[in-house]
Amino acid sequence: MDNNNQFQQNNYQQNQNQGQYQQPQYQQPQYQQAPYQQFDPRFDYTPITMWGYFGYEILFAIPIVGFICLLIFSFSANNINLRNFARSYFCFLIIVLVILGILIASGAFAAASYGLL
Repeated sequence: MDNNNQFQQNNYQQNQNQGQYQQPQYQQPQYQQAPYQQFDPRFDYTPITMWGYFGYEILFAIPIVGFICLLIFSFSANNINLRNFARSYFCFLIIVLVILGILIASGAFAAASYGLL
């Protein structure tokens, strides 16, 4: 603060000789960019309707075509919400397949232990 007052007094004394007083110029500090990601207009952020979710679940339930659509939507959909829904459905599908594999393996192990295989 003391340096600012001294600067104003020096500026006043210099300009007093010229018969006018000019206030010192204020320079606004430069702010750094925020570390978070900025909005990207390439992606669509519109929400999916309830019927949209219902339709996508029916589409993903089709055996071969649905799995191909699921992979396409989970890796290259422009709508962020659709991509996240496809990824969550894909993760759910993987979990179901792992549980099904464990149940089949345990059933085969039980059948083999009783001599049924």
